Amino acid sequence: MSGSIQWPSKASKHQQEQELGQRECGTMKRFKHDDKKENFAASVSFPPQIICQLCSKPYKEPRILPCLHSFCGQCLHKEIERSGTKQNMECPSCQRSITIPEGGVNAIPQNLHLGFEVEVARYMSKIGSAEEKSCDACIDGSVGPAVVFCCTCHHLLCKLCHDYHKRNKILHHHQIVGLDKESLKLLPSIMKPTEHLCSQHYHEKEDLEYYCETYKLRTCRDCTLVCHMDLKIADLSNIAKAHRDAMREALMCAQEVTSKLTKAINANDEMAEQVETSRQNATVIITQAFEQLQQTIAERKKMLLSEMEDISLSKTTALTLQKEQWMKLQDEIGRYTEMTSHILQTHTDHEMIALGDLLPTELKATLKKVEYVSLIPNQYSSMHVSINTDSLIKELSLFGHVMDSWSSETVAKVKEMYHIKMETMTSKRERYPYGGLQVKAELRPKLHDGAVVPGEVEDHGDGTYTITFTPQIAGLHQLLITMEGKHVQKSLCEPLDMRRKYNILLSLEQLTSINCSDPAGIAIHDSGDIYVTCLTDDCIHVFDQAGQHKKTIDSKEVLGAGQFNCPHGIFVKGDVMYIADTGNNCIQKLTIGGMFLQKFGVYGSYVGQFNKPLTVIVDQNDRLIVADNNNHRVVMLDQAGTWLFIITGKVSGSHGFQGPYGLALDPQRNIHVAANGSNTIKVFTPEGTCVRSYGDVKGPSGIVIDEEGYSFVNEKDGNCLSIFDPQGSKVHSVGNLNGPRGAILDPKSGSLYVANCGAGTVYELMSTPSHDHCLELYVMDHNCLLQCDKCGDGYYLNPASRTKFLCAVLP
Repeated sequence: MSGSIQWPSKASKHQQEQELGQRECGTMKRFKHDDKKENFAASVSFPPQIICQLCSKPYKEPRILPCLHSFCGQCLHKEIERSGTKQNMECPSCQRSITIPEGGVNAIPQNLHLGFEVEVARYMSKIGSAEEKSCDACIDGSVGPAVVFCCTCHHLLCKLCHDYHKRNKILHHHQIVGLDKESLKLLPSIMKPTEHLCSQHYHEKEDLEYYCETYKLRTCRDCTLVCHMDLKIADLSNIAKAHRDAMREALMCAQEVTSKLTKAINANDEMAEQVETSRQNATVIITQAFEQLQQTIAERKKMLLSEMEDISLSKTTALTLQKEQWMKLQDEIGRYTEMTSHILQTHTDHEMIALGDLLPTELKATLKKVEYVSLIPNQYSSMHVSINTDSLIKELSLFGHVMDSWSSETVAKVKEMYHIKMETMTSKRERYPYGGLQVKAELRPKLHDGAVVPGEVEDHGDGTYTITFTPQIAGLHQLLITMEGKHVQKSLCEPLDMRRKYNILLSLEQLTSINCSDPAGIAIHDSGDIYVTCLTDDCIHVFDQAGQHKKTIDSKEVLGAGQFNCPHGIFVKGDVMYIADTGNNCIQKLTIGGMFLQKFGVYGSYVGQFNKPLTVIVDQNDRLIVADNNNHRVVMLDQAGTWLFIITGKVSGSHGFQGPYGLALDPQRNIHVAANGSNTIKVFTPEGTCVRSYGDVKGPSGIVIDEEGYSFVNEKDGNCLSIFDPQGSKVHSVGNLNGPRGAILDPKSGSLYVANCGAGTVYELMSTPSHDHCLELYVMDHNCLLQCDKCGDGYYLNPASRTKFLCAVLP
């Protein structure tokens, strides 16, 4: 029938889908873009928020990406083609990677609101222009100019068409606004977007009131009856309400998270202020420290210059006295030689016979005096200045630390539960699969006066245990775990050794089971064998750790040139032992089996000479350090016997000492000299600079230092052993000894062996381990830092949801 509506024939679902997709996404009739209107749009200025970033024109069919940036549909299509892939693209605005959905640009959500803003802007620009507007409804627009705008039809109407709108039953309900500025302000609120209207030619501008859930399309009533009859249709308002509800829920969650972030940002700002305060305080501390350091360096410079002057004066005085002695001999010899030459020239035979052998006898006697006088200057021309600037600069480059820390005053109250799992193993490091062991744990506040918190221990019966504890206050804690009454030694770090506690009485056990006359020096081989020098018998006894005598190395058994004469100090490194042979005034180097290797030194006071060497030790660089007792000096040699430098005690001031006896190296490689004649301990750097002294001891002899810096000093005149902490304060003393000499620490067992010379025995002193060395626990708001207080290794623990494993070795 001519002029009637041609309804679409029934098509396949695929065809319907294509048609509906084009209808929804490809033919958005906001505006009829003929040439005239395009030219008009190009001449109009639009606000920047509706301009596409890619084409620099008002949005056309805008699509919104997951990053909330919008672009024209056609612009996005070009971007996808330019990217060379149809799976993903980068947002042109924020460069976020965007996954392209199936269906390409048409499947990207439309930004209808932005499209409506563009449409409103176009109409307002058109209506608000100063030129006369023609009617859009008239055929030729010749009736008269437009006087109103229909917000429903989107047409400018002349007076005649306006009157027709008001009289027509279908059109009279349309929203009409005038063309004045005040009326145009109402346009955005009452104008119906074209996106809300159907664009099909047979029922154009019908409201899209329904939603096809099958094809995810908005549809009008007529399209629902024609094209979506057998599909799942829902009220558009209901679907929109569901979207609004989901959006409100997401908004509430976002507001809650935003509130938390706001609090976190405020807390961050407060913390930043505290950091600034800490920075200012740290600046003051660092500045004061380096000012003090500069003052100390200046004072040290003054002291070294003073010591240099003392040494120079001592050398000059000694050389002057020696020179005067030589000159006196020279004058005496000169007088006799002059007289003898004169007699030989002037005396007759009778006169010669009358003098007899007077002159030859006296001259020979004078010359004999020279034989007993050393004609070598008794002082060296140079003064050894031991200032290792490279080492000092290196140390200064690492001097001081600025560390992050937790302030217990800024940490909230913590009452969270934490778990630690502990696994037991045998001494062979094999898994112990059984339970039933007595495991206890307790948490002790370290910086507060809080009560001790007992830990709950759960035995799983398979060799594993769960330790649960709840800190009651914030701050630093100590977590003590015992198994079968003994502190767990293997835990977060490998190994976690217990510190010895020296302010308690040490047990004293006699090791030797045979007669050992005058034991002096003592050393331990890696095998555990104990080597003891014997002064009276001129030999070395070898014992096992049970005290059983294994063999004796004496002068008869020593192969080569090694002959002992009162061997005193002994040091074993690897399979070589070094002997301070006091009677022979030399250092002997032998294998642990007794084979002679080398010896250094003879009697005297010059370079290459010793006078009663009592102790020899070897440092980490294999350099020999010898206590040259009667020469009042400490000598350093290399393995070939070449003298490297001397630390002399014959100076005034704090640098001086008399009768060096024992030697030891601390963890910082400083040399501790037990000065028997000065009753003190002097500490020198590896370069020979005196840094401090400590101890008021009676005849210090042997000295040994453990890995923590504790010093063990034998007092042969006080018949005791004194123990000093790393700062030089005495913490304990063991009496009932008899002239103790050498001492050595067993690095494996921690036992201390003392050569009790006066009693002819060797004692083993057992130290009692302390439970003070344990795991430290920093308790914070929502996590804990479990840390070893010795090595600093640590791990974070979160409340109950997370655990940490420890490893305990069966006692």
